Amino acid sequence: MKAIVRTKYGSPDVLELREIDKPIPKDNQVLVRVCAASVNPLDWHLLRGEPFLIRLMGFGIFTPKQQLLGTDIAGRIEAVGKDVTKFKVGDAVFGAGTAGFAEYACMREDKLVLKPANVTFEQCAAVPVAGITALQGLRDHGKIQSGQAVLINGASGGVGTFAVQIAKAFGAQVTGVCSTKNLEMVKSVGADHVIDYTKEAFWKSETKYDLILDNAAFQSIRESLRALKPNGIYVIVGGDSSSSLRILLSLVLNPLIALMAKRKLVSFMARIKQSDLEFLKELLESGKIVPVIEQKFPLSEVPEAIRHVEKGHTRGKVIISVDSGNVV
Repeated sequence: MKAIVRTKYGSPDVLELREIDKPIPKDNQVLVRVCAASVNPLDWHLLRGEPFLIRLMGFGIFTPKQQLLGTDIAGRIEAVGKDVTKFKVGDAVFGAGTAGFAEYACMREDKLVLKPANVTFEQCAAVPVAGITALQGLRDHGKIQSGQAVLINGASGGVGTFAVQIAKAFGAQVTGVCSTKNLEMVKSVGADHVIDYTKEAFWKSETKYDLILDNAAFQSIRESLRALKPNGIYVIVGGDSSSSLRILLSLVLNPLIALMAKRKLVSFMARIKQSDLEFLKELLESGKIVPVIEQKFPLSEVPEAIRHVEKGHTRGKVIISVDSGNVV
């Protein structure tokens, strides 16, 4: 099979399209013929091994233990392990794996769900990492409630576009923060109000929010907390630094700043749960969330797709179309 392979940490230049052996699923896995995958910031962090903390998390100190990349996967099952009970050969599925930039990938049974019939493989491939990050940030950590005033900072990106739609599905009044060129798009996915960060700072407004999901934490946390109600929750799901030292400092300083401001601040790493994939599947099926896809790249152009995402200004998601003849 064809796959994008790397043998060392580095820029997208270290990626190569190679012919390698088709993987064999373990007892609790299925073998999926990949129809589509998507690119996440996680992919370029793993590619470069930056911040260095990533290498200390078991991904390999000097050389990567995993030569293949690609977490978000959608496709059809071609084989199942002996312990798999929920899925069968021929099922169309989507979920999370570790090697989606390939023609075939093995996925754990508890990390995937059936694809809705009314949604394409490419749309489904956009969902897992970004959708679950938005869902867990809003529901699990932000404790979102119907009628609340919710602000999404970085509303035009992969997590942001899902966050706007998920917050609306929970009945919130949503304000999205983005650049001028993305204002109409953020409105189109459901934002009740939009703020152009190139013209005004959301924390200078008199409006206060019950929940702020910050997916673009470039500004001072001290300033941003001004926009939060006294009993509100500030959830951080992103940042601008690849420095391990700065990340460690922020993990210490941001909670202290929030404590002094008498505000609640949460930062987290999303975890792929089958129950959350099922929840998102239902929202997809009902049309309450519609993935925003900015660009599509063939498998051979994964390096260029990662370069594009690495620039940090993606509108929605970037998709890798692996099996162009099987996209519905």
